[in-house]
Order: sequence, then C-alpha cells, then structure tokens
Amino acid sequence: MKRSLAIFLQTVIVLAGIAVLVFLIRFPLTEGRAANLDGFRIYTNPFILYGYAASIVFFVALYKSFRLLGYIGRHKAGSSAAAGALRSVKYCAIVLGILIAAAGLYIEVFHNKEDDPAGFLALCIVAVFVAIAVAAAASVVEKKWRKAENDRTR
Repeated sequence: MKRSLAIFLQTVIVLAGIAVLVFLIRFPLTEGRAANLDGFRIYTNPFILYGYAASIVFFVALYKSFRLLGYIGRHKAGSSAAAGALRSVKYCAIVLGILIAAAGLYIEVFHNKEDDPAGFLALCIVAVFVAIAVAAAASVVEKKWRKAENDRTR
C-alpha cells in the first residue's frame, strides 16, 4: 500500500472519530426527553453513560486501526505489532457487537410501553452486523498474514 493511501485512510479514521465524538456530546441534548432536563441530569442518565462506556471500545478500535495503517504504510504489515493491532481490532469489534446487542435487548425489555423502539432496534441490528463483518474481515486478514508468515519461515 502506498504511504499516501495509508495517510488518507488515517485521516478518514481521525475524522470519523471526531464525528462520533461530536455525536456523543451533542445527541443527548437533542433527544426528546432531555428538553426539560439540565446538563447534569442529561449526562448522568444510565443509558447515556452506558453508551459512553461502550464508545471506549469503539475509540480503542479506531486507535488500533490508525496504528495498523501506520504499520502498513511503513511496509511492516507482517510484523507482530501489526498482527497485534489487527487482533485488537477484531476483539474490539466482537465486544462492541455484544455491547450493542445488550443495549438493544435492554431497550426491548424495559422501554416505555408508549414508545416505539423499532428504529433504535433496527439501528442495533445493523450495528451488530457491521461489527460482525469487521471482526470476520479482521479474522480473515489475520489468518492470511499468519499463513504468509508460516510460508516465509519454511
């Protein structure tokens, strides 16, 4: 991979991280129930706090992806550090999928009967499938790197 492409992808990762961070800060203020709440009560809502805790895994995956692209841009894709970064991305995707599924189950079981959680649950399903796809892709790439490494050592 050319270094310029790796830098471009790193820039995309940074911009995605900034966009998600802005969303995490701004969304609770615009949510319907928050209209009559002060800032402290908005940001101490247990579900919002759960979302912030789960986002830590997302930002770790972004950071590891950023590092992985750095290794690839320096032509060190087969290094153990790159393999570790890829493994971390895979595990973060799995954990994030589980956390999103748990949030969806929580909303399904405990939502207010006057609310319709269909939109949120649809987003949860899509996000879980994306997390599964990322974990599967990382697993496939990790196996190919491991196979290539084994072929080099023979």
